[in-house]
Amino acid sequence: MRQRLNKDQWRRVIMKGVVFTEFLDFVSATHGADTADDMIDDAAVPSGGAYTAVGTYPHTEMQALVAALARRTGTPAPDLLGLFGRHLCGRFAVTHPDFFAAQASLFDFLDSVDGHIHVEVHKLYPDAELPVFRLNRRGTDAIDLDYASCRPLEALAEGMIRAAADHYRQPVAIATSRMEEPAGPFVRFSIRHAA
Repeated sequence: MRQRLNKDQWRRVIMKGVVFTEFLDFVSATHGADTADDMIDDAAVPSGGAYTAVGTYPHTEMQALVAALARRTGTPAPDLLGLFGRHLCGRFAVTHPDFFAAQASLFDFLDSVDGHIHVEVHKLYPDAELPVFRLNRRGTDAIDLDYASCRPLEALAEGMIRAAADHYRQPVAIATSRMEEPAGPFVRFSIRHAA
């Protein structure tokens, strides 16, 4: 599914600044501006928390910020990432409503991520390192969505999936499992419509 990164390549993995600016907005909105400032101080990130939406930053800064917020709030990091994923999907629905309007259902939307949405993202940000999503339908009510990324942000992805399900008003049950293949590990989200 993807190539394995060595230790030096791993350190250079970057994320687009829009994710960082949205994360700071999320923290300020949910925990207050003072907590956001304290989180940045606690994380002691090289950028000092001065992010721009069009910049690129090491993904390790996001990990440091989430870890600092987890320590400060007592909320586990995966839970924070899931909540942020919900926030981020909601923001994308506002800033890019055409991506959501183009699809009639959650499964169709998820199926469009790699083949359409990420293509458009690459037009805007040619250097973006995006995760890979591979969807396999299991009948009309269930799919397996494989998520491969050089960043350990599957909780963020799951939060976005749950927010997209809310957007389409299609409740789902999600089971998560870690998988391995010769090209490297990935996470499988087994998603089925819930009554």
